[in-house]
Amino acid sequence: MRKCMACPRGCGIDRDTHRGYCGQSSTFRIARADLHMWEEPCISGARGSGTVFFSGCNLGCVFCQNFRVSHRGQGIEISADELTEKMLELQARGAHNINLVTPTHYAEQLVPVLKEVKPQLHIPIAYNTGGYEKPETLQMLAPYVDVWMPDFKFGSAQLAKDYAGAADYPDVAARAIAKMYEIAGAVQFDAQGMMTRGVLVRHLVLPGCRKDSIAVLDRLAKIVPVQEIRLSLMSQYTPDFATDAPFANLHRRVTSFEYDFVMAHAEKLGFVGYMQQRESATAKYTPDFDGEENM
Repeated sequence: MRKCMACPRGCGIDRDTHRGYCGQSSTFRIARADLHMWEEPCISGARGSGTVFFSGCNLGCVFCQNFRVSHRGQGIEISADELTEKMLELQARGAHNINLVTPTHYAEQLVPVLKEVKPQLHIPIAYNTGGYEKPETLQMLAPYVDVWMPDFKFGSAQLAKDYAGAADYPDVAARAIAKMYEIAGAVQFDAQGMMTRGVLVRHLVLPGCRKDSIAVLDRLAKIVPVQEIRLSLMSQYTPDFATDAPFANLHRRVTSFEYDFVMAHAEKLGFVGYMQQRESATAKYTPDFDGEENM
């Protein structure tokens, strides 16, 4: 790969010989490839989303519920041909879409795979990302991605620095989401209500951070037409995976007051989308990354 510059970290590591900031080499490593029922209704539908969870991450948030995959790099190495086969297998099993989860650090390697598999798919390809993206990388993927599913995690540079070591995250994510909307345009759905094109932005409300959530929503409303994207406002935060995080607020769940406060602001701004029930704030909704049956 020579110097890897696929993401805003720009770590410049030759991942053919060393591991980048993401913790990965240039060879695909995946932790799970299976039908996933726990995405938004327009993504999972009745048959499930064909998710491919890539190992490693270019953010590494201190509270990540998939820390075994994102931080520790759990997974198996596969070839480009094997990845193509897995996507086609998921389609054959009835997946509503191919859902590439945390794929940013493999963007360069993904392009030839997607070029090969796209003509063989009759379902959309979704790019499910933490939002820390370079516009140039998104443009490179534009011919192959139908649905963009970015997080917009933080509105504050300080919070982004503390929780993800990326003080530039708010500005980077805002530019990335604007680019995604430029590429995809307004959301589109099929007759079954499944999303076939467009942008679905996710925001996880964190305990003690409701004002930051408000800042995220305000900024998002300035960069895209709120009626032409979908917003997924999540309350699923659980402290189970932040036991070592040096931030007291991350050691509890989000309160109903905090989530309802943010949700009311989203409604005031005119966002359309999805909310979560409080019962989702539990570790049982974390995907199972153990076992060959998921590969």
